[in-house]
Amino acid sequence: MKSTNNLLVTLILMAIFGTANAGDTNAVKQLQQWSDKAGSLGNGEKGKAFFTTTHGKEWSCSSCHGNPPTTQGKHASTNKPINPLAPSINPDAFTDQAKSDKWFRRNCNDVLGRECQPQEKADVLTYLISLKK
Repeated sequence: MKSTNNLLVTLILMAIFGTANAGDTNAVKQLQQWSDKAGSLGNGEKGKAFFTTTHGKEWSCSSCHGNPPTTQGKHASTNKPINPLAPSINPDAFTDQAKSDKWFRRNCNDVLGRECQPQEKADVLTYLISLKK
């Protein structure tokens, strides 16, 4: 049932946000890309858990991006402001593929000590897309 609900939410969000941004991509396209690579759809509940867990290291995603990531965050060591990650709040989030790839690579390394797997990225994006104003 939860899998069906996740699919329904993803399809609705794709319809809403599919053409909202003018960059070379958007969160929904990236979600589709990572879901395809993972071989399954993202799971928002797993994405939220992943986002807020430290994974054995000092930081979680939410350490800098906030919990929930619908307001401005702050880098945990530099205190530099970070724009909200939720596409419903920040329409520029995930609209530049190269920038998204760079930050996933850097941030996953900081949080996990490795790159995120495609399923982890799909789960996190599903969670972020589900967040509302």
